[in-house]
Amino acid sequence: MGSEGRGLDVVLELATEARNFQLAAEIYQRQLRARQQQQAGGDPEEVRLRRARCLVLAERLSEALQEYQHLSAQGSLRAEHLGELVDFLARSLRVSQGWGEGEPLGVDLLSCRWCTGTLFEPVTLRCGHTYCKNCLEKERESQRACCKVCKERVPTAGTCRINVVLNSFLGKYFPAETRALSLRHEGNSLYKKNKPLAALEKYHQAIALAPKDHLLLSNRAQINTSLKCFEDALHDGNAACNIQPFWSKGHLRKAQALAGLQKMDKALKEYLICIALDSENKTAKMEAQKILCDLLSPIAENIHQRLPDIMQVMSPRSRIKGIVLNSLNSRNSSNVFENSCKVNVDSTGFDSKQEWKTHSFSTKPAQVMSENQDTLKNLSTEPASMISERKNTLKTQHSSNKDEEPGTTEGYTKCNKRARSQSPGRENDILPKLVDAFDLECSLCMRLYYEPITTPCGHTFCLKCVERCIDHSPKCPLCKEILPEYQALRKYNRTVLIEELIVHYLPEELAERKRVNDEEMAELSNLNKAVPIFICTMAYPTVPCPLHIFEPRYRLMIRRCMETGNKQFGMCLSDPVKGFADYGCMLEVRSVELFSDGRSVVDTIGRRRFKVLRHSEKDGYSTADIEYLEDKKVEGEAYAELVRLHDLVYDQAYLWFSSLKQVLKTRILSHFGPMPRKDTDIQTSPNGPGWCWWLLAVLPLESRAQLPFLSMTTLQERLNGIRRVLLFMSRNCAR
Repeated sequence: MGSEGRGLDVVLELATEARNFQLAAEIYQRQLRARQQQQAGGDPEEVRLRRARCLVLAERLSEALQEYQHLSAQGSLRAEHLGELVDFLARSLRVSQGWGEGEPLGVDLLSCRWCTGTLFEPVTLRCGHTYCKNCLEKERESQRACCKVCKERVPTAGTCRINVVLNSFLGKYFPAETRALSLRHEGNSLYKKNKPLAALEKYHQAIALAPKDHLLLSNRAQINTSLKCFEDALHDGNAACNIQPFWSKGHLRKAQALAGLQKMDKALKEYLICIALDSENKTAKMEAQKILCDLLSPIAENIHQRLPDIMQVMSPRSRIKGIVLNSLNSRNSSNVFENSCKVNVDSTGFDSKQEWKTHSFSTKPAQVMSENQDTLKNLSTEPASMISERKNTLKTQHSSNKDEEPGTTEGYTKCNKRARSQSPGRENDILPKLVDAFDLECSLCMRLYYEPITTPCGHTFCLKCVERCIDHSPKCPLCKEILPEYQALRKYNRTVLIEELIVHYLPEELAERKRVNDEEMAELSNLNKAVPIFICTMAYPTVPCPLHIFEPRYRLMIRRCMETGNKQFGMCLSDPVKGFADYGCMLEVRSVELFSDGRSVVDTIGRRRFKVLRHSEKDGYSTADIEYLEDKKVEGEAYAELVRLHDLVYDQAYLWFSSLKQVLKTRILSHFGPMPRKDTDIQTSPNGPGWCWWLLAVLPLESRAQLPFLSMTTLQERLNGIRRVLLFMSRNCAR
């Protein structure tokens, strides 16, 4: 028997590792029978508990409940033993209702993705997403906080600066909600100081201003629960669930109120809904385990017959899904975002240590079962209750206490009406007609924000505007705070919420702004008119020309060339009269290497020659209207003569380069590369053979002597000029 037992242990270990819970349950059953035969004194409780867990995981729920009942009868079942059972019920409920964990909430445009409430003191992160300042500070304490949208790590250093534009927008167009948020934070502070009545009064005032704020209703439900006003708490919990059906915290508050009213079957159902929506909710899970532990008590009569009914809690016939979906459809769901609400992190400002514990189990199980004779049966068949249309508890309280609360009559009535008309849930009704484009204009260009960027100091500018400012100084244009990371990284993320506000409230103005921007980009992309000119040195077709960019005007010019996509600009020599020469060469950018102080090294190569038709200037750098130059082609005898001249000059140039000292040759090769070979067809390129331009670049000539070669439109003239230069240099070397 010993060898058989060891064999069963090995098989049991393998079955557990393979997650074959059916086999594991059978092995535990054999172990129980074997021990019963050997020992007359009772069943081993640990083995029975393990078998019950395996039965749950194997989805043999009826047998698992019998095992749990047996353990409860022996007095060895505790709430923490029912974790697998609660997880299974919640998971089955989620699957049967077709929910996904973190079911998308009906989030308003101006909602914080952490607390799901309206933004209060909005702070924009570097990733471009915006949250409440208080929520952000709480999340930063975890040291592992990430943006809820893009999952980028939240920086733990530095202060949280309020977004000036968004804060002003909320205060101007949503005054009722903004005041309600202030009252909410005052109430939270009072609640932390153990002043629940004063906190409750603040929430009464806040909900009068923002009656559709589910977060306010949830928090007031928590305060009422702590004051044991369970009916009022249930009313607020129902309202919060109707507004946000897939918000786990709303179901948690509702469950706590139901538990306070000793309606344990309904409370269990709400706890399971909460866990189904948020499997990480430890509070809901522990309370559900406590309720199940009490319901599995063998004291009540006929409990054995009612235990299997608990399986029906996840039945598709349940009306939970219909109630949730109907509630969701009754709201304006135009702005729905993916969100995963974590109930355990209290982002509303309440201290989790002071949170009211749902219910006490000092009541005897017999009393609970006598009051709820058909608890498990009702749990499986009764649908989730919907909130009835009745007067708000707040109105009742205020009507009965008018003398005690002077100043809350006419003023609050007007605020309530304004709040209903300006609630973010009804933002599609009137606000688009009321929003002034001036409130969403850049303070630098005085135009509607286009690709808005919010700096760490809280100020917002257009992307192109802030880039131009940082070209001159790494400081915020308004508050002069140093922004070294912007200049070093050159990484900007647009402020998503401001873009969404412009799209939602100012679609016509945005269309006009885009049209103007497209026209500006088309103008910058034109390679014939207003072509940017870099005034520096001589450049030639096919010859590399590395540049060190440090002046703000040329930083802007290079950035625009890259943004338009053509990556080209003109290079000309300076001219004391006109500003720059009448002839130049187009350069194409091959790569840009940025430095932390804003400087850059730009690797370019020459492309086409041009003639300047008109000199002009734009935003500090020179521009020109140009026409491109091409060599005139020849045929017949003239072409044969040109080929002979070409070969002669090439050989002469090769001899000259070969005669140079090795040190000089090495420097030329490292900068310009090797001398190009002769072309098969010398007239293929409109600029002529590439070796001619390579030779002109390495010849020790003054820039003014090199410039005429760019203006020549015949290859013969250019070859003759190069030949004369080489003859002159060879004579000087001979002397």
